[in-house]
Amino acid sequence: MIITDIKLKVPVMSENCLQEVAVFEKNEKWKQCTSRLEPLPARIKDIRSEFERDITRLLHCTAYRRLKHKTQVFFAPSNDHICTRIEHVNYVASISHTIGKYLGLNTELINAIALGHDLGHAPFGHLGEKIIRKIVKEELNLTFWHEKNSLYFIDKIETLEDHNGRHRNLNLTYGVRDGIICHCGEIDENAIFPRSEIIDLETINKPNEYSPYSWEACVVKISDKIAYLGKDIEDAITLGILSHNELKELSGIIREIRGRDLNEINNTTVIHSLSIDLCENSTIKNGIKLSDSNFKAMNTLKKFNYEYIYLSGRLRYYQNYAELIIESIYNLLKEFYDKENCINILKEQALAYPLLISNFIEWLLKFSIIPEEDYEQFNNCRIYDLSVEKDYSKAIIDFIAGMTDLFAKRAFEEIVSF
Repeated sequence: MIITDIKLKVPVMSENCLQEVAVFEKNEKWKQCTSRLEPLPARIKDIRSEFERDITRLLHCTAYRRLKHKTQVFFAPSNDHICTRIEHVNYVASISHTIGKYLGLNTELINAIALGHDLGHAPFGHLGEKIIRKIVKEELNLTFWHEKNSLYFIDKIETLEDHNGRHRNLNLTYGVRDGIICHCGEIDENAIFPRSEIIDLETINKPNEYSPYSWEACVVKISDKIAYLGKDIEDAITLGILSHNELKELSGIIREIRGRDLNEINNTTVIHSLSIDLCENSTIKNGIKLSDSNFKAMNTLKKFNYEYIYLSGRLRYYQNYAELIIESIYNLLKEFYDKENCINILKEQALAYPLLISNFIEWLLKFSIIPEEDYEQFNNCRIYDLSVEKDYSKAIIDFIAGMTDLFAKRAFEEIVSF
């Protein structure tokens, strides 16, 4: 296999080609990776592969569109050029596609995983995730983490209309679903290898419990970290978050990655250097890995980001605001629980809170086990039994987790306005 030369220092036809383990038809994992929970309706003259169908299903679902108003790091920025969650998933797709193409992997599978990996992210970024996790623990004695919630939204929440106009769940392939729930980029590890066993993905109980099933998903996993480290720094510089001394410290870390002095600290520098290093060092024998020096430098960079960006005092007050918003919405909606009568109770409150209540009623009608003749167009999973209070609480949590930052703020303003 001759790989296109992208000006790496390594031979272009050698051990760095992973095509023999890539998820193509001759691979022993192909059948499992392309399997679905239920068959998709056949399309006449469809020219797409199974993974391409997943890509288009993700692009057209509403959760993907809502990512444009969900926080990456900086909450609801007035500067249009600061990264939001939708830009982040596209950066991950771009980086992982480039790396996967060079290594000879299936880039269609890579793109689908990358585009869907954060679909279940809460509003207000990792802070919102932390707040919801606290509510879930107190109310349901369960855990909440965005990788698991992304799979949950893809399997149970998000729908598309079929050719009869009936809403059905996305029903993505196993390979994509696996890559999404196993994408956790927060773990400091090098040399990622795929697992060999098939597991029920819904039984995964914590981040990084399992390695991904495919080499393609391993590439997305590390590309996620490459994507956010550099861009978060660039955004922090744009917003004036970093002091002169912090920028000097950062310059030294980037110099380790770049291998020489540089005039500018930017996203391109980090992405290019780490991506090329990953391509140079990844093999079937070594796994998807960076050189030891760049792996160490990347983790130093991550530590820098946490200390000076993610835990910055500039973000503290907005964090308190986000917590107030999420908890207020949850507490208000929880007040209206009255078993099977709660929808009627909510309808009575719709005049006071038209935006919040009307949207929540639509949510319950779509996902609850209720005989609603007016909602026959929904042929998706029915999740909530409203006679069970914990199911109602779960409905509120899912509803909030799907919100954008902007919708959550508008709903809160409605709550506190008279």
